[in-house]
Amino acid sequence: MSDRRIAIFGLGYVGLPLIRACLAAGHDVIGFDVSRDVVTRLLSGQSHVDDVSDAEVKSWQERGFQATSRTRDLVDVDVYVICVPTPLAADSSPDLGAVIAATTDIAGHLDLARRPLVILESTTYPGTTEEIVKPILETSGGVAGVDFALAFSPERIDPGNKVWSFENTPKVVGGLTESCADQAAAFYSTITSEVVRTKGLKEAEMAKLLENTYRHVNIALVNELAKISDLLGIDIWDVIAAAETKPYGFQAFRPGPGVGGHCIPIDPNYLGHRVRTELGQSVRFIELAQEINASMPEYVVDRVEHLLGSHEVPLAGAEVLLLGVTYKPNIADLRESPSYDVVRGLRARGASVVFHDSYVDSWLVDGTEVAKATDLRAAAAHASCTVLLQSHDEYLQADALVDSTLLLDTQGRLRSARGLNGTRWTTM
Repeated sequence: MSDRRIAIFGLGYVGLPLIRACLAAGHDVIGFDVSRDVVTRLLSGQSHVDDVSDAEVKSWQERGFQATSRTRDLVDVDVYVICVPTPLAADSSPDLGAVIAATTDIAGHLDLARRPLVILESTTYPGTTEEIVKPILETSGGVAGVDFALAFSPERIDPGNKVWSFENTPKVVGGLTESCADQAAAFYSTITSEVVRTKGLKEAEMAKLLENTYRHVNIALVNELAKISDLLGIDIWDVIAAAETKPYGFQAFRPGPGVGGHCIPIDPNYLGHRVRTELGQSVRFIELAQEINASMPEYVVDRVEHLLGSHEVPLAGAEVLLLGVTYKPNIADLRESPSYDVVRGLRARGASVVFHDSYVDSWLVDGTEVAKATDLRAAAAHASCTVLLQSHDEYLQADALVDSTLLLDTQGRLRSARGLNGTRWTTM
C-alpha cells in the first residue's frame, strides 16, 4: 500500500496525527482543509495542534506532504479519509455540514478506475455513512461496494496523551460490505498496531458514541455525588481514593467544573438525536448526564460565592482568578471548555474575572476579552479568590499558590499542597 496516495480531509486534531502516521508508513499524503489559514501555516511549517510540533510539520514536506484548499489538487487519490468537525447546531442537533461538503468534494473527484476507498472518521450518529455519505458519493456514477469501497472508522485521538497515540491505539473499522471492511482494515494495518473489525458501519459508528457516552454518564454520576457529599459533610475525594483500591468492578472518575472538548459534551447528543428522530424515544441516562454536567460551572460559581461569603467578602465586586481555562491539562485546546460558563456565571453576579494559563495567549468570552495575569504568584496574592479549573502541571507546585487569599480547587489535585487545610483553601 505504500505506493498509494492518501487524501485527508480536515487538518485538525484528528487529521494531523493521521498524516504523521501515514507518512511514517511511507504513504504519499495530501491534506485538504477549507481554511486557507490552516493550509498556509502548514505549508510554512507551523503546527496548530498540541500533539504535532512545528519541526514535525517541516519534516513532512521533505517526505512529499502537500496541503491544499483547492479541490482540483485532489488527483490520483486511492484512499480518502474524512475527519472534519461534527459540531452541534444552535438547537443542539447534529451539524453534518462539514461532512456533507467534504463528501461532495470527494464525489466530484473520485477516479473510479482506481477503485478508491473512502473512510469517514468524523464522529456521528449510526446510519450517517450509509444514509448520507453513500448517496452523495454515488453521484459520481459509481456504486458503493462495487466501484469504490466505503467504511467508517471512529477517531480515537486524545490530545495531550503521552502514552496512547494514533499508532498504538486499536482502530475500529466497519465496512459497507466485507470487501469494503477488508480494504479499510488493510489500509489501517499499515499505520496502526491493531485493527478491530465490527459487523458493519452502524456498529462502528455506535462504538464511538458508546465510548464517550460511558465517560459522560460516569462523570455526571461523580459530579452529582460531589454535590451531595458536600452537603453531607463527606470528603468525596477520600471516598474515591478508597473505592478505587478495589481491584475489580470499579473504575474511578473524578468531579470537575464540567466537561469539555469536542467529544464528551457533543457526541451523546448525536445518539440522542438519532433515537428521538428514528424511534421517537428519549435516552434518559444521556439527558440526565447532560443536565448534571452542564450544571457544574454554575455550581463552581456557587462554591466561590460561599467561600467568599464565609470570609465576609461579597462576590459582587470581588476579583476572581481562574487558573487553567483549557478543557484538559497541559494543552492549548479551549473547545467546549466549561471555563466559558464559569466566567459567564461570575460576571452575572458582579465579579471581575482574571485568568492565568500559560497555554492561552488571549481569551474572549462572549466577545469580551478576559484580563490575563502574567505573574501567577502576584495575581494569586491580589485576587479575592483563586479557582483551579484545570490542573496544568505548573499549578501542582504549591509554592506558586501559597499566597492565595482563598482558593477553590475544582480538580482535587492540591490536597497535599501546603496550606490546603482549614478554611483558606478548599476542594469542590
